[in-house]
Amino acid sequence: MSDSLAATDRRRLEGLDRAALEAVQLQKLNGLLARLRGAGGMYRELLADAPTRLDRIDQIAGLPFTDKDALIPDTDDQPARNHTAPLESYVRLHQTSGTRGRPLMVLDTALDWQWWIDCWAFVLDAAGVTRRDRAVLAFSFGPFIGFWSAFDALAARGVLAAPAGGMGSAARIDLIRRVRASVLLCTPTYAMRLADEAVALGCDPAGLGVERIIVAGEPGGSVPAVRQRIEQAWGARLTDHSGASEVGPWGYGDPAGRGLHVLESEFIAEFLSVESGRPAAEGELSHLILTSLGRWGSPVVRYRTGDLVRPSWRFEGDNRFVHLAGGVLGRADDMLVIRGVNVFPSAIDAVLLDLPGVAEYRVTARKRGAMDDLLVEVEPRTAPSPQDSSSRPSVGASELEWPTPITPQQVAEQLRLRIGLSVEVTMAPPGSLPRSEGKSRRFIDKRGES
Repeated sequence: MSDSLAATDRRRLEGLDRAALEAVQLQKLNGLLARLRGAGGMYRELLADAPTRLDRIDQIAGLPFTDKDALIPDTDDQPARNHTAPLESYVRLHQTSGTRGRPLMVLDTALDWQWWIDCWAFVLDAAGVTRRDRAVLAFSFGPFIGFWSAFDALAARGVLAAPAGGMGSAARIDLIRRVRASVLLCTPTYAMRLADEAVALGCDPAGLGVERIIVAGEPGGSVPAVRQRIEQAWGARLTDHSGASEVGPWGYGDPAGRGLHVLESEFIAEFLSVESGRPAAEGELSHLILTSLGRWGSPVVRYRTGDLVRPSWRFEGDNRFVHLAGGVLGRADDMLVIRGVNVFPSAIDAVLLDLPGVAEYRVTARKRGAMDDLLVEVEPRTAPSPQDSSSRPSVGASELEWPTPITPQQVAEQLRLRIGLSVEVTMAPPGSLPRSEGKSRRFIDKRGES
């Protein structure tokens, strides 16, 4: 298995003007629709009354929306309802994280999986990954599709790819050292945690030789404070990536880290205004709707991702795919209105993770009378205790200066100044807040509890 498109072809697609790009999308979309009408799965019925062929890409607005609830099968032992081929045609089974309801099984044929590899090639290009690199993937070995698609895409490129599933943080740090890894793949949260673990073990993460970090699985890679903290800790350049098990690897960061490009040669992106529900204008807060064009065995048409973004078609640079300033800003169901202020978890990320004294945090949304309110728990960064030298990786000890302890009053003041919101802040004991190598769970919604 290898990249199906040459790098020059990928650059050509990124540089197409809007009319030429829409011609590519329209041809792929009509091919997909023709296939779905003759296949099994939910779309055969949903598209029964749709035109047999679209003449313009904007006519996609006449097709029905899809959301995750529509994909959920009748029983737990069945895959998602959008599979279009007999079960024996599929070679890959993964599932969603289950953070928002029960996990959903998703299937891919061999051709679908090649499409995943081809999409990931754009991500690896953006990160500057070549066959001379060595990569460590700090994910679990579970059914999380991002790990497996990234691993196979690296192997297809000829990169030495080292899976680090089933390892603790110390073992992963030692693997990075022994492999002499130049590329690290993980979530933004885990990149920060792993850097702190390295310091606690007596080594400077910037001395481990990692040059590039690709983050995915949660927002953060396009949040300036998060990005800066990771890049400074590792002495590496960060590339953001976004995707979903049921959709595909749809987004990748621009070189300056200002946001994400939608991979428009493989996805049709629509943006609906949060305020009006109509097609969004330049920079307007929008719901992201995606149609996958190459995943014929498990397609999604006009899929409501739940992500909130701000699209820009005027982004300067060689890549003319639509740009999302700040990446994924948050989830539609996570947006809070606190005393008239719209608040996203990513906005709180941008404040708290910009404070050197904050190690971890948790935000709880709750009701105070008839109004929504927030409680922010902050875990301070504490200087590492001395470790038995025999347990340390053989990398030079860190000379990094540990930050001054932070107070609840300082955190509350920063939140008030930067997002215009007064919230209650409490300090949590060091090490008490939950960590995850996958999607972080820093947001708890208790507003529905009595």
